[in-house]
Amino acid sequence: MSLVTVQLGQCGNQIGREVFNAICSDVHGTHGLCSKKENESYHDACKERFFIEAESGVPVARAVLVDMEPKVISQTLSIAAKSGYWKYDDHSHFCQKQGSGNNWANGYTVHGPRHKEAIMNLVQKEAEKCDRLGGFFTIMSMAGGTGSGLGAFVTQCLRDAFPSSFILNHVIWPYGTGEVIVQNYNSVLTLSHLYQSSDALLVHENDVIHKVCAQLMHMKQISFKDVNQVIAHQLGSVFQPTYTAEDGLHYSRNPLGDLMETLVPHPEFKMLGLRNIPQMPENSLAYSTFSWPGLIKHLRQMLIANAKMEEGIDWQVQPPRPGSSVPSSRSTNKLLHFNTSIANLVILRGKDTHSADLGSFRDPSLYTSWLNPQDAFSAWKTPRAFNKYEKSASLVSNSQFLLKPLDNVVRKAWNMFASKAYVHQYTKYGIEEEDFLDSFTALEQVISSYTIL
Repeated sequence: MSLVTVQLGQCGNQIGREVFNAICSDVHGTHGLCSKKENESYHDACKERFFIEAESGVPVARAVLVDMEPKVISQTLSIAAKSGYWKYDDHSHFCQKQGSGNNWANGYTVHGPRHKEAIMNLVQKEAEKCDRLGGFFTIMSMAGGTGSGLGAFVTQCLRDAFPSSFILNHVIWPYGTGEVIVQNYNSVLTLSHLYQSSDALLVHENDVIHKVCAQLMHMKQISFKDVNQVIAHQLGSVFQPTYTAEDGLHYSRNPLGDLMETLVPHPEFKMLGLRNIPQMPENSLAYSTFSWPGLIKHLRQMLIANAKMEEGIDWQVQPPRPGSSVPSSRSTNKLLHFNTSIANLVILRGKDTHSADLGSFRDPSLYTSWLNPQDAFSAWKTPRAFNKYEKSASLVSNSQFLLKPLDNVVRKAWNMFASKAYVHQYTKYGIEEEDFLDSFTALEQVISSYTIL
């Protein structure tokens, strides 16, 4: 099955390009570390998923690019074409001359309805090129105006036009220190609207990725391109082909469907976090060796201690012992901030994955009591290595990962709203105070549901 990627706004288009780059460099690399036959079936599955075979021989990305300013899209198209490995379709983009001015309401109530027909026509054409459509993968930021406002509008249109297709929104969480004065308003409005129309939200926090660049990749001057490349690597580690069944006979044909079935057992819980190890500068890879027991031990502790990366994990945090009375979730330390899960997916790529023991992830104490741990954990594997890493492991988790950042964003937005700061910038585009209140209510419900796990 094929995925159609919808890149929205400056952030969405820049990350989208890096994702296709990461996928292509993985496919073209000579580092598969597996049999020729294995490598070929991996290639075929990847191409069907992300690209259309063009007559020129250069694969064309299954993507629609949308922005309200032309500059980023023209850069994105030309950089992709110059790579020689892949390109975008010349007619699968839509842009205008003026942006959304970092205003969610402008993107959602003005640009969205005005350009709905043109954008959805492009999406429809792209969907029709798929022999079997597996769903939509949208990439957007929460902080600005186009990605967030127009992105939320387009997601609703996708849901209306393709009611039975899967929709996964990849959302970039803004820096806590702030990029835009109204970013918390934009974030609250985006999240509450996406929660209604999306099947799941896969979230990357800019602050976390920035730390990965600084502390693990040892970068001194970190650019958006650096951050985007780390995000793209992590996304590739999830969406490149894997075997979802133990028999390992066929690569998964339905990546989004498999992901939703595995991780979203209830529509109230749609927030997914992603961790990927190891991550290091390319020139260190040749001198590093990793074992599955070591990687799995680190990944599990990252999960239960809610660590953002493999450096600085708190090893004191442990799951509650069976039979012990768990402190109420409002207790101040809740077992030293133990992170309760609804569902987890671990993806292993590389040498000897068959020998990796993932039993520690099936521990019932990691999960909420209303789900059978056997249903709450899944593992996908492939002997084919990913992007120069001999062994790599990714964790996609539906857990309390995002509770704190979500609580912070809602609290900051509410403090501004209580004093009516900047609200007039939204009301002039037709977003009323009542719409804000509805969004706050929806997210308070999400926070409450995750808190009482």
